[in-house]
Amino acid sequence: MNTSLSIALVAAIGAAAIYALSHDTDEAAPPASAQVAGGPIVSVRIADTFTASAQVGKQIFDAACANCHGQNAAGRNGMGPPLVHKIYEPSHHADAAFMRAVQYGVQAHHWNFGNMPKQGGLTDGDVKSVIHYIRELQRTNGIE
Repeated sequence: MNTSLSIALVAAIGAAAIYALSHDTDEAAPPASAQVAGGPIVSVRIADTFTASAQVGKQIFDAACANCHGQNAAGRNGMGPPLVHKIYEPSHHADAAFMRAVQYGVQAHHWNFGNMPKQGGLTDGDVKSVIHYIRELQRTNGIE
């Protein structure tokens, strides 16, 4: 191979590697546990602090939602989708969509987890607190 061609090839590969390392992708790579049944589907960064409403929302989420949507809304492989995901950004799934999902259930349309049944035992205030928690997690993870 021509020496100048080899140098150009090495330089191009190096530039591509530097570019790839210095630019974020649209989605964070899923954790290794995404391959494990019930494991988280996405990696979620946690805010240092949450508002009072989001703190209440976290408690409700942990009790009523985490079984399917995972700890910190990271999803659960084979169980339910991550809510800290660009699909659920406010411009695509407004807060009202979360309210309707809890009240009426949702037909599967973005994921292959099956339909979400309606969820009983939660007040509108409970769901609003959960939404605050999810939105704060989303903002911490660059989803706005």
